[in-house]
Amino acid sequence: MIQSQTLDFLKELVDNNNREWFQANKAKYDTARENLIEFAASVIEKLHKVDPTVSGDLDPKKCVMRIYRDIRFSKNKTPYKNNFGISLPTLGSKLGGVEYYLQIQPGKSFIAGGYWMPEAEHLKAIRQEIDYNAADLKKVIDEKEFVKLFGDFRAQDQLKTTPKGYDANNGNIDLLKLKSFIVSHPLKDKEVMTASAAQDIVDICSKLFPLNVFLKNAIA
Repeated sequence: MIQSQTLDFLKELVDNNNREWFQANKAKYDTARENLIEFAASVIEKLHKVDPTVSGDLDPKKCVMRIYRDIRFSKNKTPYKNNFGISLPTLGSKLGGVEYYLQIQPGKSFIAGGYWMPEAEHLKAIRQEIDYNAADLKKVIDEKEFVKLFGDFRAQDQLKTTPKGYDANNGNIDLLKLKSFIVSHPLKDKEVMTASAAQDIVDICSKLFPLNVFLKNAIA
């Protein structure tokens, strides 16, 4: 589970997002990161049983994302993220491909999955799969419990125009115009701090697993 000290560190970081404070509190960061690594290891072990394409050999240290921000092209020059991210890629996927993603942030934690902003080749393949087998995708995203957990899948960022090669009157144009294919579910602080947190999160992942299967098959 996520320790209260981990959330406390992130809360303090929001008000002290500078290198001087961070260096003075490096021990707190190291403890928090170790907590995330241990938690990631538990999630990986359990998630592998639900989705075998999430390798049981994933290194949890590599799954916990860097807290350091890339500020080279950002107006926001604060050097650190105010959250911890855990990326759990599926086999054959690069970081940011078809994956599960867990973010730990006081009051704003969530578990997500799918494929965010696919590269051009993959986007083309996913749209083709939707065009050919939309019924399979709609069976997943319109299922009652899926909608309850993740909301309206179609309510994501869409193209303003019809994608090249498709008819505006296509019955699945709302899906074909999507730029990303992701879902997320919010997690309360008390939920990530319970002893069953890892299993509870994996149970949610099991509900979005069919979406990842559809996406993986599309780009295979």
